[in-house]
Amino acid sequence: MPAQPFVRRHLWHVLAGLTAFGLVASAGRAQSPREVRIRATIDTADARSIAVTSRTGQQLTIAIASDTVILAIVPFKLEDIRPGKYIGAAAMPQPDGTQRALEVHVFPDSLRGSGEGHRPFDLAPRSTMTNGTVGAVTGAGGRTLTVGYAGGEKTIVVPADAPVVTFEAGSPALLVPGAHVIVMGIEASDGRLSASRIMVGKDGLVPPM
Repeated sequence: MPAQPFVRRHLWHVLAGLTAFGLVASAGRAQSPREVRIRATIDTADARSIAVTSRTGQQLTIAIASDTVILAIVPFKLEDIRPGKYIGAAAMPQPDGTQRALEVHVFPDSLRGSGEGHRPFDLAPRSTMTNGTVGAVTGAGGRTLTVGYAGGEKTIVVPADAPVVTFEAGSPALLVPGAHVIVMGIEASDGRLSASRIMVGKDGLVPPM
């Protein structure tokens, strides 16, 4: 697998892809190659592929190449999110105009600006994704975040049960049975799946995004 600097060079593409709207997983046949995002649990793994069961119950085999990027998703403390941090939040719009976070992910400083903006997301019906810079941190335990981005601002309310995570360089050693993953890759015209990036929850963590 590539060395850690290679992973860092490609991390922006992974996280930008995470915020893209309209990438959905499918086990059905496609008419032409297309990008997919698959949320799944690993059943078996070897050097060339992983067999997974998706969150919707589909059993899939996904090829791994020598340049497949692997990232670990690890916990992050909400209290460590301070003004100036660059974050992403999948959330649900609320009647008062705020966004109720389903999860929050903290970008490494080197990736400030990745996927900046507010847009629909596919985590849940009507869900959104907001990427931006934290301004004010208010509320009990700092659970209300003002997040600014080019052209706008959103107030993100983080409930106690919303997971907060960040990203670090990973390795094939993380691809073990029972590990929870988000796979981004290509579905070929014959239905074969290949991974360009795999984000895996470290130490049993279930990727929340």
